[in-house]
Amino acid sequence: MNIDNVKSQMRKGMLEYCVLLLLQEEPKYTSDIIEHLKQAELIVVEGTLYPLLSRLKKDGILDYEWVESTQGPPRKYYKLSSDGELALKELDDTWRELSNTVEILKRDNSPE
Repeated sequence: MNIDNVKSQMRKGMLEYCVLLLLQEEPKYTSDIIEHLKQAELIVVEGTLYPLLSRLKKDGILDYEWVESTQGPPRKYYKLSSDGELALKELDDTWRELSNTVEILKRDNSPE
């Protein structure tokens, strides 16, 4: 088993959910999303995030709005669409199920 590969796949699987969590309260600029992920110890680079945001926009999960900037060109702020809010609820439910399963397995199979 390649542990690094497994860890990478786990992070990739969580990234979409984490981005939706960050956008549930208010729209965010891409660098704000990266900074929040970094603070949560999930390191993501722009080259990974931009394609994900584009795909989520194309899938109708995200919307964006252009906001004028005092320090250069307008900025694109991403926000959840109504479909995105539904998707986030489903992912929340799935996360609870998976987390519960892992906790049960850890508890039931840990050395006494």
